[in-house]
Amino acid sequence: MSPTPSHLAGAGDGAEPFRVFVGYDSREDIAYRVCRRSLLRRSSIPLDVIPIVQQELREAGLYWRERGPTESTEFSFTRFLTPHLAGYRGWALFVDCDFLFVADVAELARLADPRYAVLCVHHDYAPREATKMDGAVQTVYPRKNWSSMVLFNCGHPKNRAALTPEAVSTQTGAYLHRFMWLDDDEVGEVPFVWNFLVGHNKVDPADEAGTAPRAIHYTSGGPWFERYKDCEFADLWVQERDAYEAEEEKEKVGEDDVKAAIQMTPALSVDA
Repeated sequence: MSPTPSHLAGAGDGAEPFRVFVGYDSREDIAYRVCRRSLLRRSSIPLDVIPIVQQELREAGLYWRERGPTESTEFSFTRFLTPHLAGYRGWALFVDCDFLFVADVAELARLADPRYAVLCVHHDYAPREATKMDGAVQTVYPRKNWSSMVLFNCGHPKNRAALTPEAVSTQTGAYLHRFMWLDDDEVGEVPFVWNFLVGHNKVDPADEAGTAPRAIHYTSGGPWFERYKDCEFADLWVQERDAYEAEEEKEKVGEDDVKAAIQMTPALSVDA
């Protein structure tokens, strides 16, 4: 199920699509679909948006760890297979499915810097709630939410050595989510606006251009959960969802029209 490896897109004509791996959770299918649409609709470069589906990885023999009580999503650990799925070549982005991109992801892709093994937002985040989403346990640990959006330098020697299916299925959560296979100076930083935590990060009125979100992260739960239907930036997600559903309905109507036309076409007969 590994996609075709590619280098960072947007570097010039003929570049292969930039790969974006999105964590998929069966409870949040609509979140994945809206995230995917928001990426594709605003991108100025070709994208290959790929869901990381745990069951598919298990069936392929790439993931076998048992789910633990602190795993709030099906992609809590599978995200770290991104370099492997990318063939350990080029750059790839991982994002949780509860993201809404409101800017061109090409701008983020251009921040890829070969001096680093990974780049992410260096959040200082300690959630106050005991639960999130639909009642999942909210855990607190160092570097929380750093791994929710990661630019992976897939061919970096340390990523190749450490992020194997074996390691992702057996290493501790601390080792993976805190990037403990890397030295601190190998973990690069990108502006927080690319992982803007709803309820935590704020837009500075004195610097709206520099602090307005470019990728909104509904980290505690988004409007697809009843509990968070009125959260900050819920309106933007709902607009994107409604546009997605309108497109899906239009496509379905078009398919039905084609089927009806085929059924109405008289069969041709050939005289013997």
